[in-house]
Amino acid sequence: MPAASIEFRRRLRWADADAAGRLHFPRIFEIIEEAEGELLREAGWPTDARRREHDFPRVNVNCNFYRVIALDAPYRLRFSVGELGRTSIRYDYQVFDAAEELAIEGTMTVVVLRGGRPTEIPQALRAALGGEASDPADVIQT
Repeated sequence: MPAASIEFRRRLRWADADAAGRLHFPRIFEIIEEAEGELLREAGWPTDARRREHDFPRVNVNCNFYRVIALDAPYRLRFSVGELGRTSIRYDYQVFDAAEELAIEGTMTVVVLRGGRPTEIPQALRAALGGEASDPADVIQT
């Protein structure tokens, strides 16, 4: 099973721009968190299901900026599972500008916690994100 991924197209909103009219650098992290939520929702692991027993704090975030995304300019975000560890998930993301040139890329790693301690990625989630097959008894009903 290929790793889970999601893409969406947007225009740079006024709220996401700095005084110079380009993407304000910390806003990329809000955009990728939105993508993470959508990817997990599509994988059958909606936020309310995750919050019942597991937490997913960020432990590492990396971002490289190559090209400017200007106010009101269209862009495309690709967000995907890069690696599934035992207790962590690394996501990879790329943002392409209106000319489809790579403008931004990076990674975000989350650790899976249960009761405040690292725990193995639940089998149903691992399967949904592109890991090994899931036991049907582990599937979360939405």
